[in-house]
Amino acid sequence: MINIGLLIIRLVIGVLFIGHGAQKLFGWFGGYGLKGTGGWFDSIGMKPGVTMALFAGLAELIGGILFALGLLTPLAGILIAGTMVMAIVKVHAPNGLWATSNGYEYNLTLLAVAIGIALIGPGQYALDSFLF
Repeated sequence: MINIGLLIIRLVIGVLFIGHGAQKLFGWFGGYGLKGTGGWFDSIGMKPGVTMALFAGLAELIGGILFALGLLTPLAGILIAGTMVMAIVKVHAPNGLWATSNGYEYNLTLLAVAIGIALIGPGQYALDSFLF
């Protein structure tokens, strides 16, 4: 049962990160694309904004794909964790912990899941298990 649990966690988190990356990169799912996200990144001091949006979007998209597939899982965890650390530091930390105040609660949860799975492994139903 643990392997099914790990699969569910990886799929949900991975697909959500794929969506967030697609928002930043392509403007899909209600996102603003590179130009819009880049403008917002510029406004919060992450310059050059479009380049930083590209890096963030790629990290989320690629990290999400790898995480969902259970492929190169430690790398996937690092990519996801890195974007969450930046979200906490640059956006949510000044608002405190709780998500109800736009705090970092949710980002911290995703960070913990990404690192946890990267450390314990993706489980039996993962490409890593078949390839390595």
